[in-house]
Amino acid sequence: MKAIDLKYLIAYLMPLLALLGILAGHFWSYGTALLAFVILPLVEVLAPAQGGNYTDEDKKLRGSSKYYDWLLYSHVPLLYGLIAGFLYRASFTAVESWEVVGMVLSMGVVVGTFGINVAHELGHRSNRKERIISQILLLPALYMHFYVEHNRGHHRYVSTRNDPATARYGENIYLFWLRSAATGYRSAWKIEFLRLQKQAIPIYSRQNNMIVFTIIQLIYLVIIWSVFGIVGLSYAILIGVVGFLLLESINYIEHYGLLRKEISSGQYEKVTELHSWESNHDMGRIFLYELTRHAHHHLKASVKYQLLDHLEDAPQLPTGYPGMIIMALVPPLFYRIMNPRVPAEMRALALQS
Repeated sequence: MKAIDLKYLIAYLMPLLALLGILAGHFWSYGTALLAFVILPLVEVLAPAQGGNYTDEDKKLRGSSKYYDWLLYSHVPLLYGLIAGFLYRASFTAVESWEVVGMVLSMGVVVGTFGINVAHELGHRSNRKERIISQILLLPALYMHFYVEHNRGHHRYVSTRNDPATARYGENIYLFWLRSAATGYRSAWKIEFLRLQKQAIPIYSRQNNMIVFTIIQLIYLVIIWSVFGIVGLSYAILIGVVGFLLLESINYIEHYGLLRKEISSGQYEKVTELHSWESNHDMGRIFLYELTRHAHHHLKASVKYQLLDHLEDAPQLPTGYPGMIIMALVPPLFYRIMNPRVPAEMRALALQS
């Protein structure tokens, strides 16, 4: 491991600021949210994107180091510790309403980044323990179905009309939130039903992941209600909603307007680097554990985050993910900047379908 690899420790600023907001309150309550949606976008506008890939020797060292894995594993106690601290502070101490709003936003960002984003990385691993950690990290967002739909749905149908998580050309982010969340959840149930049918396993059994995930999420909410009351339960749901909306916002910008050609009925051309937007802006790469090198991820999902390459032919975003999310919240601005960047043949496909 080289000194430069310590850069990923910068990502811990998010939970650190969230903890400060819980303990100190006042304007610190908004610390993580301001970091994510004000400071990082400004830094990425001012700093140029960094391309370049690691040498084979560096990749060998990075691939064999457990440091990168333990960075992810540590998110479990940190995430749940912060949630417990936030729920206690918001439920049992005197806190102003405007402070609670800041804490909810900041904790929602933590749930979306330290939770869902890391769950996404570990959910692609072959190690069973890492997959379980992935599911544990999805729980606070109440989005455990993502484990099913993303791995067996999104990666199969990405950049097609059959993929709930692919934003259509001209679709605004608010409508996308509703469509992707609803159809993604329905898709996860369908995927599980088909899997069990093929294996001749009863659909309504404990081997149905969706049933198991639903029960786990209900137990989680009941525990929170019994410990923190109805107020704590409300806040737990709110930070979950903020967290999964952050996920859906990232989904929106990752494949916006990019479509694969349909070769025959239900059969599409192979996924290439042309079907994912990429960003090489450093802050987004660090805080999202290289998720922004998304094209390589879709070519081979099993590649660990520290080994992902920048692909020159992938369509490039004008700024990092944090800034792109802010831009997407203003649809006319987003369309003005992004629509001309969508390859002409894909725009034509979108208008035909």
